[in-house]
Amino acid sequence: MEGNRQKRIFEILSVVKLFTVLIIGIAGLNEYTKSNNAQFSSEIFYYDIFSLSIFLFIMLFSCWLWLGYTSLENAQKYRNILYTVEILINLLAITILVAYSPEIAQYKLLFLLVIITTIIQYGFKYGMLISLLSSGIIITIDLISIGNTIMNDTFQNDLIVLGIFNLLAWLLGYYEKIEREHREYITQLTITDGLTEVYNHRHFYDSMKVILQRAKHAGEPVSLLFIDIDNFKHYNDLFGHQKGDTVLKGIAQIIKENVRSHDLVFRYGGEEFSVILQDVCEQVALVIAERIRKTIEETKFEGEEYMQSNSLTVSIGVSSFPEKAQNDTDLVKCADDALYRAKFFNKNRVETYFSILQELKDDIKEKDVSLITSIMTLISVINAKDRYTYGHTERVVMLTQMLGDGLGLSDEDKKTLQYGAYLHDIGKINIPEEVLNKKMPLTPEEWEILKQHSSNGVGIISPVECLEHVKPVILHHHERYDGKGYPHGLKGQEIPYLARVMTVVDSFDAMSSNRTYRARKSFDDAIEEIRRCSGTQFDPEIAEVFINILLKSKGKFY
Repeated sequence: MEGNRQKRIFEILSVVKLFTVLIIGIAGLNEYTKSNNAQFSSEIFYYDIFSLSIFLFIMLFSCWLWLGYTSLENAQKYRNILYTVEILINLLAITILVAYSPEIAQYKLLFLLVIITTIIQYGFKYGMLISLLSSGIIITIDLISIGNTIMNDTFQNDLIVLGIFNLLAWLLGYYEKIEREHREYITQLTITDGLTEVYNHRHFYDSMKVILQRAKHAGEPVSLLFIDIDNFKHYNDLFGHQKGDTVLKGIAQIIKENVRSHDLVFRYGGEEFSVILQDVCEQVALVIAERIRKTIEETKFEGEEYMQSNSLTVSIGVSSFPEKAQNDTDLVKCADDALYRAKFFNKNRVETYFSILQELKDDIKEKDVSLITSIMTLISVINAKDRYTYGHTERVVMLTQMLGDGLGLSDEDKKTLQYGAYLHDIGKINIPEEVLNKKMPLTPEEWEILKQHSSNGVGIISPVECLEHVKPVILHHHERYDGKGYPHGLKGQEIPYLARVMTVVDSFDAMSSNRTYRARKSFDDAIEEIRRCSGTQFDPEIAEVFINILLKSKGKFY
C-alpha cells in the first residue's frame, strides 16, 4: 500500500513539475518578447511564436527525460540528489525571472509551486527551509531594487506575499507531518503483534520477500530462526492464559535483547517466534540461536518448577539463504523442518536443516539429472498430500545415519541406506489422499492399497541406473522378521540386510510420531515396543544395537 501511495504521489508531482516548467518557460518568453517588442510587427509576432514553440518543446522534452530517468531502478540511490538539483534549478529559474522583473508579483508566486512540491516529497522540515529560502531571495532582490518609490511599495506588498508563503508552508507542512505520523501509527498497528510488541505473522512474509530480494542483489546471506516454546500448552493448562501471555511477553523480550537492533523478530504463531538475521551465515546464526535458547532456559518464570524439565525451554530450527534454500518459501520450509527435528530430539535444543538431496545430486550421472529432479518433485507432492510423510523422511534419514555408524556399516552401505531412507515412501504418490490422511483405521481394502506403495516406489526409481542398489531397501522395508510382512512375506535372513535396518528405524519413527488416527508413543514406550517386537517384526541383533544407540543418545538428543 505504501509503495502504491508513493507511486501515485510521484505521478501527481510529475504533472505539477511539468506545469511548473511550462509556466516558467512562458514567463521567461514573455519577458523576452517584451524586451524585443518596442515596435510590434507580424514578422516579430511569428518569430516569437516559433521561438516559444521551440523553447517549450526543449524544456518539456528535457523535463520528460528527467522524470523518466529518476523513475528508473538504477537511479534509486541518486534520487534524492537528483530531486535536490531539480529544486535548485527551479529556484534559480524563478529567481532570474523575479530579478529581471521585480515589480511583477505573479512571478514571485511561482515559488509556491516549488514549496508545495517540496513539502509533499520531503515533509515539513524541508518545505519550511525552501519557504525561508524563497523569502530570502525575494527580500534580497527587493532591497537591491529599493531605490525608487515604486519598488518601496512593491517591498511592502512582498512582505504580505512572504507571510502567505510561510503560513501556507507551515500549515501544509504541519498537516503532512500529522498525516504521516498517523499513517505510521496505523501501519505499526497492522504489522505488530499486540501482546508481545514484536512484528506479526503477516509482516513476516512481507519482510521475507523484500529482504531476500535485497540479499540476492547484494550477494549477502540471510538466516532464519524458528523458535517454539516447549510444552507451552501444558503451562497454559496449569496456570491459565494470562500467565501464559506473561511468558510470551518475556520470551519475546529475551529474543529481542539477544539479536541486533536491525534484525527482525516476529510472533509467527501462538507460541512460535521467528527471527530474520540479515547478512548472517548459518554458523553465526547457530551461535545466536544457542544464546537465545540458553538465556530462556536460565530465566526464571513463575511456575516453571511444575514443568516436566523444571524450567521453560524453547526449541529452535535454523536455516540459511543461499546455503540451504534459494527462495523465501524454501527458507521457511527448511527452518520449519529444522525446528521439527529439534522438537523430535526431546526439545530444548538448536537444530539446523539437513537434507540428503544435495548429496544425492552430487552422486548421480548427468543423464539421470532430469529423472532425479522429477523424483524430488514427486517427494514434494507426497509431503503435501500426506502430513505424516512431511518431516518423517528427514528424521528417518537422520536415524539411519546413527544406526549405520552403530552397526559399523561400510561407507557404501551407509550411503545406500541414506538413499533408501530418503526414497522409501516415494510410492505413496499413487495412493489416494483420502487413504493417506484417513482419521479412522484403514479398512482391509484400503490397507491393501497402502501396501502397494513399496512396489510402486521401486517402479518409479527403476529408470535411474545409479539407484539400482537402493531398490531392495525400498521394496522390502515392510517385511517382517517372522515372515508376516509384505510385499513378498520374506523371513529372517531372506530379507536384505539393509532393508532389515530400515524396518527398525521406520517403525520407531512411525510409533513416535502423531498420526491422524492415533497419538504418538513416548520415547520410552517406543523403545519398549521395539524390544517387545524383537525377533518377530525386527531382526533381534539390529534392534538391540538400535535400542542401545537410542538409550545412549537420550541424554544428548532426547
